[in-house]
Amino acid sequence: MTLTPKESSLLKDMIGEEQLCAAKYQKYANEAKAPELKALFSGIASTEQEHLKTLNQMQGGSLGAVPSQIPAPDKSNCVAAQYASPADKDADAFLCKDLLATEKHASALYNTCVFEFTYPEARKMLSHIQAEEQQHGEMLYSYMNANNMYS
Repeated sequence: MTLTPKESSLLKDMIGEEQLCAAKYQKYANEAKAPELKALFSGIASTEQEHLKTLNQMQGGSLGAVPSQIPAPDKSNCVAAQYASPADKDADAFLCKDLLATEKHASALYNTCVFEFTYPEARKMLSHIQAEEQQHGEMLYSYMNANNMYS
């Protein structure tokens, strides 16, 4: 797969976004107060690392097989947590809100990429990643909703 200059530029932007996402999820997993939220953030961080790997392969001109479907989101950690204090809950709410905003931004960037890439298989892969980013947002929302953090 030979990339156009615009596609190369978009991939560079997306690689930076995925690096930021992965780093934030890992950092926030260490900072989260609730064990359920730590697990949720760690799980999503792993998926973000896979996105980064895929984008780096695309930048190198290769494209693996596009997954045929998106697995259902794991919402096992999207439950009401027991917080030791309101301050701990507020701290976790801040992390969730920041990551939800990050996911919204990443999804919007992928939307642009889907329309700009010339190779149909590349568009399918980017669309697949975008759908996973939207699932991350869904999982964050579910956790926030279960813990009365979403308004």
